[in-house]
Amino acid sequence: MPGMVFLVGAGPGDYRLITLKAVECLKKADVVVYDRLADDRILRWAKNDAEMIYVGKASANHTMKQGDINQLLADKAKEGKCVVRLKGGDPFVFGRGGEEALLLKEQGVPFEIVPGVTSAISVPAYAGIPVTHRAVATSFAVVTGHEDPTKVESSMRWDKLATATDTLVFLMGVENLPYITKQLVDNGRAADTPAAVIRWGTKPEQRTMVTTLGSAADDVKRKGIKPPAIFIVGNVVKLRDELAWFDALENRPLFGKTVLVTRSRPQASKMTEKLETMGARVIELPAIRIDDPADNYEAVDAAISLIASYDWLIFTSVNGVDRFFDRLFAANKDARDLTGAHFAAIGKATADRLKKYGILADIVPKEYRAEGVIEALKNELAPGERVLIPRAQEAREILPESLREYGAIVDVVPVYETKEADVDPAEVKKMLAAGEVDFATFASGSTVRNLVKIIGDASLLKKTKVVAIGPITADTCKELGIAVEAMPDEYTINALAETVARLACEGVK
Repeated sequence: MPGMVFLVGAGPGDYRLITLKAVECLKKADVVVYDRLADDRILRWAKNDAEMIYVGKASANHTMKQGDINQLLADKAKEGKCVVRLKGGDPFVFGRGGEEALLLKEQGVPFEIVPGVTSAISVPAYAGIPVTHRAVATSFAVVTGHEDPTKVESSMRWDKLATATDTLVFLMGVENLPYITKQLVDNGRAADTPAAVIRWGTKPEQRTMVTTLGSAADDVKRKGIKPPAIFIVGNVVKLRDELAWFDALENRPLFGKTVLVTRSRPQASKMTEKLETMGARVIELPAIRIDDPADNYEAVDAAISLIASYDWLIFTSVNGVDRFFDRLFAANKDARDLTGAHFAAIGKATADRLKKYGILADIVPKEYRAEGVIEALKNELAPGERVLIPRAQEAREILPESLREYGAIVDVVPVYETKEADVDPAEVKKMLAAGEVDFATFASGSTVRNLVKIIGDASLLKKTKVVAIGPITADTCKELGIAVEAMPDEYTINALAETVARLACEGVK
């Protein structure tokens, strides 16, 4: 039986503008075929084992020809797989979704269209420009900025188009702007008609240039504006003076700053959201991925079979909590089987995650690291008491060794392993080398080590201000020759983001 293809619109740029239906499709997809303009953070909704196939296109640089993409979708579906074809914007607004759907129809492959928020309307809206307004514009047209190059002659009716509607929106037209503006003026559109070019619309790095139809091409060349950008023509552009709501970002502490986040992809969202709320452009390059422990959970499963014998359970991370309870539930046990044990958690986030499983930590030390737990348990732990520490495969030994010195019987069991993430660092390396990353954030020593392995050279961070979550992470940076600009007083993700904002407000360039 053939599988299914979903032709999905990913929205205009801001990953939060994706639809609920699109997220549902990604969560069940066996294969995701995605474009260049789709924000990579959207891919976090896909299953961990989904096959990811990049077929993005830039001008004169096509990863895969359109005909090959069409056939790829059909072939994967014929293998019985659920396929998501993820496109920027809407699949039927210059997204070539119609071509893909026709091929699927021809070959008998079932498909669905999942519309997306098109940049033709949303990008002007983010720039404070409504494409229609009762008193200004009662019609608008969406036009491609470049036609099919294989066509013998243009099908664009410039003599009709130039004055047919109040508002004109050109997508993907920056490179052809001299030709577009000339055709519009030559065919009756006034050269002094208000116009705007909006680059990276709906994203933190969005920039808007207001101009006129006659000056637009020269202004774009003079300011070096490159794709992706849209071009909008019409009197509605004047409304931007009153409606430029997105420009309020300029008053936020991280406006205009680029911040590198190195946490694992599932955990990066909280950090990213906090930074973007403060106006930052966030680049995610996950330096680690969370994997199963080398012993395939044998040690923790053995400990869980004897769980009633433990007096204390100590958790050092959110990942440790989640992985431990996954194994507890797999053994047909739950929080009731932990009755009688005491709990300690390193950090508020770890304690909060425990609470979600119905457990209130007895001890959450003020110092969010192993030394804090050691000090807090000094007068609490009786000799001979049994302690279970579910944690990462590789971690500092100071905690179990110190507790054993107190006379405790300590079992350390790995519940996860941090490994180097499989990512392409090329773009981030270019940005670091060019000094385009203002801040780099590290939430653990493993993110530091693995990022250096991924980019291949710690010196690439010399032009970037590094912020470490705490002293252990800072020490790892120093071992690798990376200067640390600052670290928060409280070793939390929120405090890490706020430290970046503080540095930006203090004028650190």
